Formats: sequence, structure tokens, C-alpha cells
Amino acid sequence: MNGENINIADRPLRVLISPLDWGLGHASRIITIVKLLQNYGVQVLIAADGTPAELLRKEFPAVEILALEGYGIRYSRNKKYFSYKLFAQFPAIYRAIRRENSWLKTAIQEHSIDAIISDNRFGFYHSRIPSVYITHQLNIKTGKKWMNKLAQKIHYKYINRFTECWVPDFETGITLAGELSHPDNFPTVPVKYLGPISRFKKQVGAITNDLLIILSGPEPQRSIWERDLLNQVKKLDRNIVLVRGLPEALDEMPATSGLTVYNHLPAATLEPLIKTSAMILCRSGYSSVMDLVATGNKALLVPTPGQAEQEYLATYLMKEQLFFCCEQKDLMLETHLKLALEFPQKRLPNDFMPLNENVIKKWIKALKASI
Repeated sequence: MNGENINIADRPLRVLISPLDWGLGHASRIITIVKLLQNYGVQVLIAADGTPAELLRKEFPAVEILALEGYGIRYSRNKKYFSYKLFAQFPAIYRAIRRENSWLKTAIQEHSIDAIISDNRFGFYHSRIPSVYITHQLNIKTGKKWMNKLAQKIHYKYINRFTECWVPDFETGITLAGELSHPDNFPTVPVKYLGPISRFKKQVGAITNDLLIILSGPEPQRSIWERDLLNQVKKLDRNIVLVRGLPEALDEMPATSGLTVYNHLPAATLEPLIKTSAMILCRSGYSSVMDLVATGNKALLVPTPGQAEQEYLATYLMKEQLFFCCEQKDLMLETHLKLALEFPQKRLPNDFMPLNENVIKKWIKALKASI
């Protein structure tokens, strides 16, 4: 990300970017986009609330963050009821979409916004200014075939209200999202593949930790898995670090023998910790997958129970020999860590993850020319 100032007017472009509040993955992956925009002289504002806002505030203390209420999605405690729990929240999600679109119209006027970037926020678009939608899910996995088609139809209805769609995956060759990012039919707006997005780079460091556990995702599943892991960690004689995925938390969990605990770590601190850990244990969320491929770590991935997208990714990534995966209900740390270490994980080339900066650079130039 060498960057160059391509502004040609008296003031810099002002771009407002907002991530979905479905866990921390959407917020973490826009970090790279924000830095790239800044490198090209763009003034970035962020719209977020709650945990994503706190994460981004710690990464970008000088960036103005506008308070925008999230969707507030919660998972079921039981995998069997995951789809029903999500379906029951659809009316509230729909209201949130309408609310954010109304909020955005005011924000654009008050902050002189030139363009918008939405990471999976359906209502974060405007008909009169360039609006980009970021997603890796052009195919949506629900666990039921008929629902997949309906979900894609609804998703495309919203995507087509944007100016264009950016997909954080490769267009050809090895892909990290498989069918999710490569559908049979596409939205009507232009779709551009960015390549995988990650905050991190591949480097080699001396191993100081046996295991790094990175928790994430909506409640109550984050807490349920944390409790289960803490019970299992007690039985291991290993040097373990736990990052809880709670940037808003004030109370610290006390460390115990062999276990170091952090509520949250900014990217600059988390990156060297990842590189000095022999094994990573985390969800099979797509942002985590992109980060792990970037660093080249061995990892044990566990999908959130009932979340069909993560379950598909886990199956796909294991089939492609990129990561070892297992279900949460089957996880026995000592056994599965050994299996993950022995897994013949495919090693990708060091230059495997070049972000396609030209997509963003051309977008900025076109944007400037249109103002």
C-alpha cells in the first residue's frame, strides 16, 4: 500500500464507511480499506456502534466515528434453533435497514460525504452518490437449499441498490470462500474482486506460545464457547493466550498458570502474537480465514454452531487442505490440537495475497472526476 495523493481539488474526498455489527470480522477487515483510502489522501469517516466502534476507535484514534446503531443480531444457544432465532429477528433487521438508510441521508448532508462504502450493511447506500457494497457472500448458505435461493434473491435486491460490489476473494484460481464468492448468476451492478483483505502480513517469528485462542462472534455463542474452552484449558500443560474479543470490557479476567488473558488486542499487538504462536484456535469466520492465510499460521477452526456459512467454510477449507476444522460439540482440545498440528496443511506462496489496489485506486479517481 504505497499510496499517492490523487486528490485534484481544494479538499480531500470524504468517504463514509460502515461495517455490519455481526461479530468483529466485518469491522476488522475494513481496517485495511481505511488505511488504503488514507494512503491515497482520502478523508475517512466511520459509522459504527458498540463493539465494532470500540475496535475501530482503538485502531484509528484520529478518525471521526459517527454513532450508527447496529442490527443487534443474536445467535441461538442451540444449533437446532439457529435458523428460527435468526428468522424471528428479520422484522427488527428490516427496521434497522430502513433506519440506517434514513440516518445516512442526514449524515451525508451534515458531513459533506462524497461516497459510501458498506461492509454488508444493506441500507447503507444513497441513490445520488457512489455507494460500494462489500461482501464475500454472493451465494448465501442457510442450511436449506430453497432458503439459499430466497436469501440470494433478497441479498441481490439490496446489492443492486448500490453502485458496485467488491468481493474480497480471488476471481480465478484458488479461492478462500469457494461457492460463497463465485455464484452461477451475479447482481446487475458491476462486481469487482479485490483479492483477500487482511490486516496482517506473512513473517516468521520465534514460537513463544503453544496456543493462541481468538474468540469472536455474537452472543450468547461467544460466551458459551469461552466457558467450555476455559474448562478444557485447565487440563492442558501448555503456554496459552486467550483473546476474548471484548473491546468494550473493563473487567479483566485473571490469568492462571500457563494462561494469559486479554479482553481485546489492537492489530499492531495481535499480529506479532499470532506470528509467535504454534497454533491458532478460532471460528471459521471469513475475516479470520483471510488473516490466517496472510500470516501462514497453522490453525484449528471451529464453526459457530448453526451458522451455515461458517460450517460450509470449515468443510471447504478442510477439503482444500488449507485448515483443520472440527465441530464445537466434538472439540477435545488435547486431541484436536494434536490432529491439527499433524494435518498436512497446504502452504501457499508468500505472494499469495496481493490486494487488488487498482480496483480502489480507479474508484477514487473516477469519484474525483465526477465531483
